Amino acid sequence: MDKRRIVIQGVEGCFHHIAANAYYGEDVEIIPAENFAKLVDLVNDESACDAGIMAIENSIAGSILQNYGLLQDSGLVVEGEIFLRVKQNLMALPGQKIEDLKEVHSHPMAINQCRAFFRQYPHIRLVEMEDTALSAKNIRDKELQGVGAIAGDLPAKLYDLEILEEAIESIKNNQTRFFLLKRQKDVGVNGGFTKASLYFSTSHEPGSLSYILDCFAQEGINLSKIQSHPIPGENWQYFFHVDLEFKAPMQFKNAMNMISQKVRGMQILGTYNKGIEIR
Repeated sequence: MDKRRIVIQGVEGCFHHIAANAYYGEDVEIIPAENFAKLVDLVNDESACDAGIMAIENSIAGSILQNYGLLQDSGLVVEGEIFLRVKQNLMALPGQKIEDLKEVHSHPMAINQCRAFFRQYPHIRLVEMEDTALSAKNIRDKELQGVGAIAGDLPAKLYDLEILEEAIESIKNNQTRFFLLKRQKDVGVNGGFTKASLYFSTSHEPGSLSYILDCFAQEGINLSKIQSHPIPGENWQYFFHVDLEFKAPMQFKNAMNMISQKVRGMQILGTYNKGIEIR
């Protein structure tokens, strides 16, 4: 049986890769995409892959706004979600100690998450790179002595690096939320679901948004996220992305009927079960 082909953003070993393995299993073929726009293009190409995984928000840094826009125009469907603990490790070529390092490379967000740790090593210069796993890969590919990387567990294993210090991030419960994406025609019938993600804009009548939120409350639906972002070409007009949590699909269906006269351009990105946390 052929392996499932899963598109990720970044190189092998990145947190997208770790999340893909956690959701789909380790027996998958990972297809790297250099950016999120390319990820969407690849997932839309049925000859290229079976599904994709995309980071959508982080518990510290917040929403990845560009990805909401990409999903809205993509035609893809959210079939699930997963929450991954972001564990950052300091790694280098085997045989080195922290005291031997002159530079440490990583993504700017990873560096910011670990600055407190490096205060005790003022001799180390922190260098921003485009990706955590790519920083680790470069050390192996170029045999960089005196250079470390901040990355997750998987890059150390893939690129044969030694972890000098584990879990150096300041906030230990930092998590990234990922959407699992599929093409519309590949999504099966979803009989039971407890969560939904959708877009809408409102009419210009006073209280329109308040009415919609009240409809969710009347049906016992938890509004777990609301994110506004501009409508291209319509100055100072906004779409709202919302995530809704409920116990039964009928609550969601009832709410959709109730708000239908007050929303404009509504698009349901996906209905799925609330994701699990991976540590």
